Amino acid sequence: MKKQFKYIGSIIGVLLIITSLSSCNDFLEEKPYAKINDGQIEDSNEGADMWAMGTYAGLSRMYTYDEFPRCIELDNDYVTGPNWAFGEMGSGNFQGSTNQPDPVWKLGYELINRGNEASYHVEKMVNTTPRHKENVLAEINFLKAYGYFLIVRAYGACPIYTSSINQGNDPNQPRRPITEVYAHIIELLIHAKDNLYKNTDPNFVEGRVNAGAAAAMLAKVYATIGSASMPSGIIKVKGGIPFTLSGTTKVFTSPQIVTVHKQQVAGYESFDSQEYYTLARDLAKEIVIEKLYGDHELIPYSSLWKKSGQNSKEHFFRLGTISGDSYFGALFWRAYCGQIVDGYVPSGGGLSHGLRDHWYKLFDDESDMRAIDGVMHQYVRENQAPYGTGSFYPNNEKWKIRATGKDANNNVVGDPIAPFNDGKSYSSGTGESNLAYVTKYTDVSNRAITRTDAMLPLLRYADVVLIYAEASNEIDGLNSDALEALNSIRRRSSATEFSIGNNVGDLETKEDFRSAVIEERAMELAYESDRRWDLIRWGIYLDVMNAIGSVDEINTNKKRESKHLLYPIPQDELLTNTAITENNPGWN
Repeated sequence: MKKQFKYIGSIIGVLLIITSLSSCNDFLEEKPYAKINDGQIEDSNEGADMWAMGTYAGLSRMYTYDEFPRCIELDNDYVTGPNWAFGEMGSGNFQGSTNQPDPVWKLGYELINRGNEASYHVEKMVNTTPRHKENVLAEINFLKAYGYFLIVRAYGACPIYTSSINQGNDPNQPRRPITEVYAHIIELLIHAKDNLYKNTDPNFVEGRVNAGAAAAMLAKVYATIGSASMPSGIIKVKGGIPFTLSGTTKVFTSPQIVTVHKQQVAGYESFDSQEYYTLARDLAKEIVIEKLYGDHELIPYSSLWKKSGQNSKEHFFRLGTISGDSYFGALFWRAYCGQIVDGYVPSGGGLSHGLRDHWYKLFDDESDMRAIDGVMHQYVRENQAPYGTGSFYPNNEKWKIRATGKDANNNVVGDPIAPFNDGKSYSSGTGESNLAYVTKYTDVSNRAITRTDAMLPLLRYADVVLIYAEASNEIDGLNSDALEALNSIRRRSSATEFSIGNNVGDLETKEDFRSAVIEERAMELAYESDRRWDLIRWGIYLDVMNAIGSVDEINTNKKRESKHLLYPIPQDELLTNTAITENNPGWN
């Protein structure tokens, strides 16, 4: 938090960001703004925009390297990967040699400091159009709130900086209680949602955050507080022991129902759960049902993860990137999807972070597009290419027949079907290569290069629909509006819809519905940096992780202790910030 920001810095190419609707190329056209100092920025609408772009550059900085999203994604029950690639974070070693959680704190506060500096200069402007000035300040407040939300979820109590270091704010700020941090976040987001342009406003500039994004983020904050402060409750999670041993052979299990009694999250005790869930329900209803914050909707699954859908009404807030750019090209996608060079994934080309077998088995595999189209069922690695072989996933009879034409007993029952009818010989991957790899980030301009134009969603309309379902159920109990919200997500991907009743498969109780929503979030929002934080806010993280046993299917450590509920504060912050004298519990 000690960095000085005398420059807007690296405004050129802030083509990374961001929210809904179509191309932002006109607005985010590359301009020679690098190293412009504040005295060179004119008092005008364009000058205010430059300060906003300087703040956006802080967000893009988070995702320039591989630091994000791994520091907020890898620690949960369904994500896994081999030890050589998955890193210390994914195995619970939060204080390893690479300090993988640190960017949440450091880059979160860098974003906040940029925002404070920008707000200071924009507020002094007198030659801007009043409405434009309010919109710019609201954009900046949204980004600051996003930074604080990342930090408070990960570290708990944390400092609040209301002005930038350049403007004299003492960097030695103490940690403030969680209640105060959320009060500040809520204040920032209320201002943002009330002052940002809607995406239907003629003055709205595509490629910048809008009122819908701010309202959606605020609803998510309310739901986080509502669930974390709930003193008790029952949740059923599908997971448990991933395999049994037959001799030395691993036999994968189906997910078992793990009944968990939630714990109230430390630091949230003074919040009224019902109050905040009511706020979440009402605001999400205004977004989803009443459309008070713009024109947002679920788009067809067939286009959701295509380039054509990236600037749609579904993506409130997203990270856009530039193919081939050494700074603004995306790196994160390789681990999930893998580069493809000459038809195979080269050594070191990724395809190393996947989802566990238990996650894949959550789906109705016969109908759900998130399991059929959303998972890579066929892939070829460099060590397979010379032999004309490849792998298929999952290792069940249906996919074996598709990939090889043979049933479980190796009887020939047909010919391989596309994409397996390419002359290669396919077999089931094994061990750390046999994972569910998502296709969300595969539609890029050039999959053979390291840095691509893959888009990372930071907040989607689907998230808010599920927040509405969750909050409505918590306040009103089982009801048709909550059910329709949940089913709208399932209907979009052709999954079997739920019913309320007492027949097999029906949702009978408030607890059943709650569990169904949490499970739906795991399926719908996979690899969108939500799962750890859902487990944490519900107070079920330790129980769910430890129900797996010591290791998952590929021997990645999933055992967790109470210290893992919070990230360790970066050591250099402890050394330089004299107002913080101790780390989070368990981290020395």
